[in-house]
Amino acid sequence: MSKKKIAVIFGGVSTEYEVSLMSAASIIDNIPRDKYDVICIGITRKGRWLFYPGDTQGILDGSWKTHPDCCTAILSPDRSHHGILKILNDGETQIQKVDCIFSALHGRNGEDGTMQGLFALSGIPYVGCDTLSSACAMDKEVTHILLDNAGIPTAPWMSATIECLADLDALAERVRARLSYPVFVKPANTGSSVGVSRAYDDVSFADAVKHAFTHDHKIVIEAQINGKELECAVLGNHDPDVSVVGEIIPCNEFYDYQAKYHGDSQLFIPARIEEEASNRIRETAAQAFRVLGCSGLTRMDFFLRENGDIILNEPNTLPGFTSISMYPKLWDACGLPYPQLLDRLITLGLERAEDLHG
Repeated sequence: MSKKKIAVIFGGVSTEYEVSLMSAASIIDNIPRDKYDVICIGITRKGRWLFYPGDTQGILDGSWKTHPDCCTAILSPDRSHHGILKILNDGETQIQKVDCIFSALHGRNGEDGTMQGLFALSGIPYVGCDTLSSACAMDKEVTHILLDNAGIPTAPWMSATIECLADLDALAERVRARLSYPVFVKPANTGSSVGVSRAYDDVSFADAVKHAFTHDHKIVIEAQINGKELECAVLGNHDPDVSVVGEIIPCNEFYDYQAKYHGDSQLFIPARIEEEASNRIRETAAQAFRVLGCSGLTRMDFFLRENGDIILNEPNTLPGFTSISMYPKLWDACGLPYPQLLDRLITLGLERAEDLHG
C-alpha cells in the first residue's frame, strides 16, 4: 500500500512563531515514515508560504526560509487540486497532492479557526478541531460563556474592549467590585500565555491591561485561583479518550511563556492527587471537549483547590508538540508513544473527513 502524504505546516504570522517551529520539528521527526511521506510547508512571519525541502535542524534554528530549494507554495482552495500549488523558481507550477494536513501553527492565524476554514475549503482532511470549535476555544470570552452555560466551573471573570483604555480608573473600579485583586489580565485570543500578566493593585493592573491590548483588541480579566495546576489530554472525535492527569509546578510565579518553553518547571505524571479528584477532572475534560465541539485533540488545563473544587482554566485545541510538551508526555504515560500518537491523530482527521463526506 502506498504511503499517505502529510503536509506539516509551521511558522505563521503569530507571536507563537518560535513555538510552532519547535512543535513542527518534533512532529516531523516522529511521524512514522513507514506509513507517511512528509511535505513541509513553512509560513514566514510576514505571511509568505514556502515549500521547504530541508531537514528539521533548519526549522529549529530558523534558517529554513533561506534554503536554496524553497519555492512558493499555496494551499489551493480548489478541491480538484486537493493539495499544494508549488510555483517553482523558473515559474513552472506543479500540484503536490496531499492526503492530510497536520498544522503546527499555534496561536492567532493558526489555532483560531482561520486556517481550519482554509483547510475545509480545500477539501483536504486535517488534524484537530474544526473552524468553529477552534475559534470558540481560542477566544477566552466565548470559551467562558459556553462553559458557564454548560455548568462547567471556571474562574470568575469579566471582559473589556480596547475602548476601556480611555478610562482605566473606571475599569479598575469594576474589577475591584466584581473580582478583587489579584487578577490575571489576558488577551482574549493568544495562547502559550503570551501577553498574560498578574495584577495586584490598580497600578500593576493598568500596566497589565496596556500590555494585553498590544496583543488583542479584547481582554479577559480573571480572578486568581489558588490550587494545584493540572492538565489532561483529550484524544478522539465522537467518543474521546482522556489521558492520565499531569501536574505542573511553574518555575515562575505562574506558568507563563518562559516557564513553559525555557524554564525548569516541574512536571508530575501522574499528578499527586486523589483518584476521585483525577476521575472528576477527566470527566470534566471530556464534557468540555463536547461542549466546545472539539475533535481530534485538545489539552484541558485545570486548577484543583484545597477544598476539592475543580476549576477549568482553559482549553488548548493545538497544544505544544515540543519534546517537553505535556500533551505527548501525558499520552506516553498512558502507553501511547509519540509516533503512535501522531498516527492516531492523522487517522482521526481522515476518519472525520470520511464521516463528513461519506
